[in-house]
Amino acid sequence: MAPCRLLAIVGGGLAAAVTAGCKDSASPPPSITVTAVSPASGPLAGGTNVTITGSNFANVTSVTIDGSELGSRTVVTATQITGTTIAATELGASDVIVSSSSNGSGTCRGCFSYLLPVLAQLLAAGDWHTCALTNTGVAYCWGRNALGQLGTGSTMNSLTPLAVSGSLSFTAVAVDGTHSCGLTSAGAAYCWGGNEERQLGNGSTADSPVPVAVASALAAGGAAGSTSGSSDHTCALTAAGAAYCWGSNAAGLGDGSTTSSSRPVAVAGGVRFSAIVAGPMHSCGLAAGAAYC
Repeated sequence: MAPCRLLAIVGGGLAAAVTAGCKDSASPPPSITVTAVSPASGPLAGGTNVTITGSNFANVTSVTIDGSELGSRTVVTATQITGTTIAATELGASDVIVSSSSNGSGTCRGCFSYLLPVLAQLLAAGDWHTCALTNTGVAYCWGRNALGQLGTGSTMNSLTPLAVSGSLSFTAVAVDGTHSCGLTSAGAAYCWGGNEERQLGNGSTADSPVPVAVASALAAGGAAGSTSGSSDHTCALTAAGAAYCWGSNAAGLGDGSTTSSSRPVAVAGGVRFSAIVAGPMHSCGLAAGAAYC
């Protein structure tokens, strides 16, 4: 750049000197803009291949969605970036930010949303919380969690679905006011949440915010095929149709006694059921079209 040249004194020397040649001829670099993300949503677990469009993508140093770096980031052109989303901790809309060492950064507000994965079906709604399965058998629960009935490892309530701890793959879930139970693809029964009345069936009375295996008495009839929970007790069917119940027995678990049990006890009578449901103080089952309670 040429040195400054004094052209004139304006206003009798009271104003600034007018000069020429002092302006830098180099223009500032253009700023990054981020205009869209496609697709605009994906599962909470991450793994969505996205394309980010905008302008001035040069010397890119960082691309984040919900504060997490985009995986396998590739700057395809000055207007396109591709990559894979990383798992997030919360559902909802997230900002997409592209930064560079030369062009600053650009933000697309709420341009990508983390969603609950596609559900196989809504399986169970209790008094205060709900649980559902994804099409891969992952259980999600949401709502009240005072006794750990969401199975997340904490007792914090949640307005949005949270994955149940343990990386278990379930085929069915049953929910009640204070606890939840599920069956794995191998036929094993797990429960979590409140356990004051022994309704978790794991041989104790301690609440559990994570899934615990139901005690092995259930295995006497083979792998479980279905389960149903009430406030104070739980019942399950084996694959062969034998019924087992556990928990509070003040009104009768069906074993001929009124002794509560922290482990599954066989329902008397040798009836083979096709379905079972546990109510607040009683249970019922279907066998060959006949109802038993």
